[in-house]
Amino acid sequence: MPLVTTTKMFDDAYAGKYAIGAFNVNNLEIIQGITEAAAELRAPLILQVSAGARKYAKHVYLMKLIEAAEQDTGLPIAIHLDHGEDFEICKSCIDGGFTSVMIDGSKHSFEENIKLTAEVVKYAHERGVVVEGELGKLAGIEDDVNVSEEDASFTRPEEVEEFVSRTGVDSLAIAIGTSHGAYKFKPGQKPKLRFDILEEISKKLPNFPIVLHGASSVVPEFVETINKYGGDLSDAIGIPEDMLREAARSSVCKINIDSDLRLGMTAGVREHMSKNPSHFDPRQYLAPGRENIKALVRHKITKVLGCDGKA
Repeated sequence: MPLVTTTKMFDDAYAGKYAIGAFNVNNLEIIQGITEAAAELRAPLILQVSAGARKYAKHVYLMKLIEAAEQDTGLPIAIHLDHGEDFEICKSCIDGGFTSVMIDGSKHSFEENIKLTAEVVKYAHERGVVVEGELGKLAGIEDDVNVSEEDASFTRPEEVEEFVSRTGVDSLAIAIGTSHGAYKFKPGQKPKLRFDILEEISKKLPNFPIVLHGASSVVPEFVETINKYGGDLSDAIGIPEDMLREAARSSVCKINIDSDLRLGMTAGVREHMSKNPSHFDPRQYLAPGRENIKALVRHKITKVLGCDGKA
């Protein structure tokens, strides 16, 4: 099966009240862990590439790895640009074979965001590629995204209809309390998603796919392992999975997961190297990280997203 867009995925997810996992990829082992889990569960899949990942691994290498994963699993896989900051990077990814791109104009004014997003939509749609836009600003740090808590803002429901109508976007990322990175909240602060905002947006955009960024749960087992073997992530707090499952039953069709993958890989490598300090073969210490990612993705698909068996 060739790489696909997210159009049918989102139509099915909306109707079935589940969400598709959008997992960020950076190297071979991460791609293998994600796709092996999804293949065993027959789950549709979105593999995301950030600007940072493209700089690290290069566009062509990631494309070939994802194409190999698609051939190996036979799954419907969409390849998506995560947080494209300008027209040029979106164009480069569209021309380079991506089936979906995100243009993140949330740092701009409402009118400037519309103008930039509409420009990307026009170029993408002419080439059969779908586009995700964003309204509202998530706090946190992830690759090239860095928004302070003071600058973060919830999505305003009164703006969503106009934004979607004037830009022609295919899905919309919103800010309702999620945050980028592992340190999503201050110590002692309780995570809370604004389901009232999500409900208002759903009413204004019926049958329209909504996206949640910054939705890693900061898996406690991985944090404990990293801390045990020399790390310090004791203050890391994620999004409770029951909140994410509730969002998936609503209009949220795509849930982004990145930090949990990084934590899983790091936990596996740290534990292996601590127990086997003389090992120097990358296959020995990267394999446990890959297994952590596979176990994590299986859990997310079955217990959070609800998309197992939907491929």
